[in-house]
Amino acid sequence: MEIYYRSTRGHGEQVTASQAILQGLSADGGLFVPTEIPKLDTDMKTLSEMTYQELAYEVMSKFLTDFTEEELKSCIEKAYDSKFDVVEIAPLVEADGAYYLELFHGATIAFKDMALSILPHLLTTAAKKNHVKNEIVILTATSGDTGKAAMAGFADVPGTKIIVFYPKYGVSPIQEKQMVTQKGNNTYVVGITGNFDDAQTAVKKMFNDKELEKELDEAGFQFSSANSINIGRLVPQIVYYVYAYATLVKRGVVKDGEAINVDVPTGNFGNILAAFYAKQMGLPIAKLICASNENKVLYDFFHTGTYDRNREFILTSSPSMDILISSNLERLIYRLTGHDADCCSELMKSLSANGSYEITPQMKEELADFYGNFASEQETAETIGQVFKNANYMMDTHTAVAATVYRKYKEETGDDKVTVIASTASPYKFTRSVMNAVDSKYDAMGDFELVDELSRISGVKVPRAIEEIRTAPVLHDTVVDACDMPAAVKKILGVN
Repeated sequence: MEIYYRSTRGHGEQVTASQAILQGLSADGGLFVPTEIPKLDTDMKTLSEMTYQELAYEVMSKFLTDFTEEELKSCIEKAYDSKFDVVEIAPLVEADGAYYLELFHGATIAFKDMALSILPHLLTTAAKKNHVKNEIVILTATSGDTGKAAMAGFADVPGTKIIVFYPKYGVSPIQEKQMVTQKGNNTYVVGITGNFDDAQTAVKKMFNDKELEKELDEAGFQFSSANSINIGRLVPQIVYYVYAYATLVKRGVVKDGEAINVDVPTGNFGNILAAFYAKQMGLPIAKLICASNENKVLYDFFHTGTYDRNREFILTSSPSMDILISSNLERLIYRLTGHDADCCSELMKSLSANGSYEITPQMKEELADFYGNFASEQETAETIGQVFKNANYMMDTHTAVAATVYRKYKEETGDDKVTVIASTASPYKFTRSVMNAVDSKYDAMGDFELVDELSRISGVKVPRAIEEIRTAPVLHDTVVDACDMPAAVKKILGVN
């Protein structure tokens, strides 16, 4: 069955998977969605005996139907290799009454590696398939993790350049050090003096700037995206939810067909949307638990049916979730409207113009699959300390937000189904916050002293990604205002 892609705002024509990956964002400003969600038709026993790579092909081939078997298997093989420090790629660890799906064993120790290790290969394959002559410029805004993972994936990939914008004062010291020390002749990192939403809004504007597109085309460049707005990011994320369920079946934790819950710390809504798509494919997921930090725009949306970004932006210890415009939610909204592109477009116009929109009561009823809640900074820290004390399991701040919300969900509902919590980053990425949560005495230590102490008390080896940046020189030190981002791009590309 051929799967095509169309825009959530409906004014572009249907495109193939490779064309959607190449474009990143539709010309009308919408996000590409599959014309239908394919069914997972391989039996679970067979899936449970597959390697991660084999299962990735099984899931992704259903969405990326214009890639040949050879092309897709080659992309998967190059992506999920020794860059990951465990054979399973995404191990499932039981701790303190839940199953933690560890998505941080890749090159940059965050879940973004799961998709961004394959996206460069999908993109360059798509470029060949579509006879693209221009150099592809990956333009990305990051709240901390996407940027480094994208650069690690695209570093020195022929025919590409990557430019990453990040909030200069809105990421952890380790996150920043990872980005500004990135090697690669085609990688560029620019700090901005605003927040993530400012960076993301400016990137979207550049994608939709026809004049800029023309200038770049004349100079031999074209934009594509590595953000989760790119369908080539979203499809690989569906894989690990299927893998987690297959692992539970293999271990005898659940019977084939028995429903589980999935709990995801959520900012831009891509990771939980991938779980929703897995459910639509037929994976037995009961409740999708959407966990927010104090920037609880999604929690409020699930409770009221109104999405309102007009509020104070709070810098928290889980910075990858410090987001007030959850871009991927548009894909769910499109589905809630009954695939009504005009209605979806109007809601997005309202968000752009007024900072808010309201869905109908009927649409709100369609959100029954989801449960939303949030964790305060204090609750997040307490959860890290408690789980470490109870189960000797160290988690990062984002995972702790999800674990806190899971506890609230259980208390509220009494639902004791087996629950998989997406563990989205290594605790080593947020050492200061993590160690302070265990004991405030650690605050006196330097960043890398904390790394060694974390290793000592947890027994978890320091990841290669952290060892590499201890002494790495800073290679990127440009900082601009958000309004000057287009000028920065032109300067990097030598376009006058």
